[in-house]
Amino acid sequence: MTKQVKYTIGVILFCEFLICLGMSLIFPVMPFIRNEYHFSAFDMGMMSSLFALVQFIASPIVGRMSDKMGRKPMLVWGLVVFSLAEFVFAATSKLWLFDLSRAVDGLSAAMFVPISMALAADITTRQQRAKVIGWLSAAFSGGLMLGPGLGGLLANISYKMPFWVAGVLGIVSALIAVFALPADSQEVIQSTTEHPEEELADSSWVQVKKMMTPALMVLFIMILVSAFGLAGFESIYSLYVNQVHHFNLGTIAAVLTVNGVLSLILQVFLFDRLVIWFGEVKIIRWSFFISVIGTLIVIYDHSHWQLFVATLIVYEGFDMLRPAITTLLTKMSEDNQGLLNGINMSLTSVGNIIGPLLSGALLDMNYQAPYLVVAGFMLVSFLITFGVSHEMKTA
Repeated sequence: MTKQVKYTIGVILFCEFLICLGMSLIFPVMPFIRNEYHFSAFDMGMMSSLFALVQFIASPIVGRMSDKMGRKPMLVWGLVVFSLAEFVFAATSKLWLFDLSRAVDGLSAAMFVPISMALAADITTRQQRAKVIGWLSAAFSGGLMLGPGLGGLLANISYKMPFWVAGVLGIVSALIAVFALPADSQEVIQSTTEHPEEELADSSWVQVKKMMTPALMVLFIMILVSAFGLAGFESIYSLYVNQVHHFNLGTIAAVLTVNGVLSLILQVFLFDRLVIWFGEVKIIRWSFFISVIGTLIVIYDHSHWQLFVATLIVYEGFDMLRPAITTLLTKMSEDNQGLLNGINMSLTSVGNIIGPLLSGALLDMNYQAPYLVVAGFMLVSFLITFGVSHEMKTA
């Protein structure tokens, strides 16, 4: 890995850490925002679903635009849009503006998350890919590790204070990206395409048809099916444990903080080794399996410390799952990484749209129903990984 590549990766990592720190500041206070303004669980689910809907629509479009226009402009504007969304959320007290803020947040996620992965894939070789994507996931986890605790402290001042601070962190990240991230023309692209200009001239749909191998189709189906389970668990977790198990703000923040520490260790020091030893498909398979077991414990066990441990098991499964799927996906097509990661994000958003809405509605009716459905979908995803394994052998 050259010095320029390491520098670029370092800037991306730092920006991702700051943006994820800003995002995670708000996690512990969402149940209390709900109580403060007398929102229902469905209202909170609607906010998450609007985020996912905009992300779903925008991700492939923005990804393809970044293939043609460059990664840096999209990353910078994604950070600016994130800041604007957080400032709106902090300033308002009306439900429709909360919803608008989350929708704009979805646009920012479409502009930053898949594009940062695409840039990392552009400038690294297949051998370096798992390590770098593991680092990106670690930056994500590092932000999650510090954010909830800091968000809990800021919430003592005001429930809106974490959103103001998140917006400021977004502006700081945008400035760093503007001045520190090299221009796209200075990057060395690791492409195997013999005629890159012809590839970029093709429409998005033509490119999708060209790269849609049987193995890639199965992987996309697995992403789509699994996204519902992941979103269903994550979107209502703080609401669920606050309502059912009476976790307070400090306990919720502690769970998310400990999860961040463990995720950081796993992704920085173990993920690359696990990929070498077992391969991405096995990591994905067993991550789903342990998440199913952990979710069932969360449903049926009412001891606080066992719930704490079970939650960590589920989240660590998720934290291994995300980089494993992304690494496998980037290896299956070396070119058009913006479009490819955009489709990945878009398919994930389909599950993110349905999951929070259904989980929020089910939580209003029966506290066990949401996670029973989540466990079922993750079990289906576990079974689908056997299909991925077969297709990968014939790819």
